[in-house]
Amino acid sequence: MRATLALILALGVLVTGCTGSESAEPTPTPSGSATIPDPTPLDSRSVPVEDRVYPEYGDPVVDALTYALHLDWSPTTRTLRAREVLDFRATDDAPVVHLALGEPLTVERARLDGRPVEVAHDGTDLVVRQRVRGGQSYRLALTYAGRPRPADAPTQRSDIDGLGWTTTADGEVWTMQEPYGAFTWYAVNDQPSDKARYQIEITAPRPMVGVANGSLGLRTTKHGETTTSWDAAAPMSSYLVTVAIGDLRETEDRSESGVPLTYWTPAGRPGLVDRLRETPDALAWLEDRLGPFPFSSLGILVVDSRSGMETQTMITLGDTAYATSPDVLVHEIAHQWYGDLVTPTDWRDVWMNEGMAMYLQAVWAAHDDPDVLRSTLAQWASDDQDLRDDAGPPADYDPDSFGATNVYTIPARMWDALRQRVGDDEFWRLVRAWPVTHAYGNAGYDDITAWWSKQTGEDLSGFFHDWLLGETTPGSDASASAVG
Repeated sequence: MRATLALILALGVLVTGCTGSESAEPTPTPSGSATIPDPTPLDSRSVPVEDRVYPEYGDPVVDALTYALHLDWSPTTRTLRAREVLDFRATDDAPVVHLALGEPLTVERARLDGRPVEVAHDGTDLVVRQRVRGGQSYRLALTYAGRPRPADAPTQRSDIDGLGWTTTADGEVWTMQEPYGAFTWYAVNDQPSDKARYQIEITAPRPMVGVANGSLGLRTTKHGETTTSWDAAAPMSSYLVTVAIGDLRETEDRSESGVPLTYWTPAGRPGLVDRLRETPDALAWLEDRLGPFPFSSLGILVVDSRSGMETQTMITLGDTAYATSPDVLVHEIAHQWYGDLVTPTDWRDVWMNEGMAMYLQAVWAAHDDPDVLRSTLAQWASDDQDLRDDAGPPADYDPDSFGATNVYTIPARMWDALRQRVGDDEFWRLVRAWPVTHAYGNAGYDDITAWWSKQTGEDLSGFFHDWLLGETTPGSDASASAVG
């Protein structure tokens, strides 16, 4: 999540804190029993729901299957000209189809299954005036153009200026769009419960190059313009999509396990590439705890931002020293399992991603010194009640405080308390197994809490309720052991 960076800087710790045992680093038990399925033969059908926190940007009737986006960017005029083909399934009968699209963009042409179709565009609501039948698939083709602008963010955080398509002073582009904002540059069912495949083609004048999720296919230059084609085979939610357009250089690398790695950095800044060379070590450390990397490749994209985001297979990071540090690399790579492989059904359960990524980041930071994890979690414990009072419990937070510290540190402490309760071996076995149970899909509070209870043979419903929905700091034995 893009709030991660400012959060750690504001705390002044991540290398300072805990609830925990005396071990320098809780030790995982490798297990080869859980195998992540190959996403290639999987379809991208989802079970969309209306988001409980931000319902206005998604429609449960739409199950997007594949987005094919052709983006033509003019940095001098700040104009985007685009063609989009959306294959979708209707989940129910409906008189019209709703998508989200930013108001500065104007639809010039729309066809449904090859025939012209009327669309109405009011604010961010794009209405396709065509009756659809539940269970049937459709193909919507759009041509649109305009000068995209970012959307306002529902947060009090100072490091998030806007969501979605962001244009820099020199006409370069980057996108970060959590919890929404993909609609600022394409027509989309902009909610986490609807996962789809993506094919993205980007054209921009040299020396600019377009970068997106997945694997780079063709890269051609003609008449002074460079076109890149990207294919993201594994289904992903719209908030995990990334696009950047700028004078970027590609550097290739490879992990110890054989995962192809690429680093995309601004031209003339070789120091950034040097910092990203920590990626193989960070990935190896996480694979020891979470299992094989769940996608076919991993990229790190550095842009002119103060933040960072776990965009699927192509992590987007700001160009600061902290944003490109090993701690942040571990956090965002951890999200490739917790958040990307298995994604929250809706935004109430963002704690499911952030708590585990935060906990793993803390464990990483403490691998040389047992006092670091202990002190970090102890500091977080001292802030717990203020966070609940200011922004709400992690699984019932204030919608205007998205990405506040409460969804990071409180569930991170919860995971450590659970580790102590069930033991290291059992805890790390289940941490590794959980993402596989919903691989390339979605899950929510009821799914994960029931699963942990079943796997441990212990009713943990009260434990999770107190940590995630309670108005006050849990007074558990695990909390007491944080300072003992």
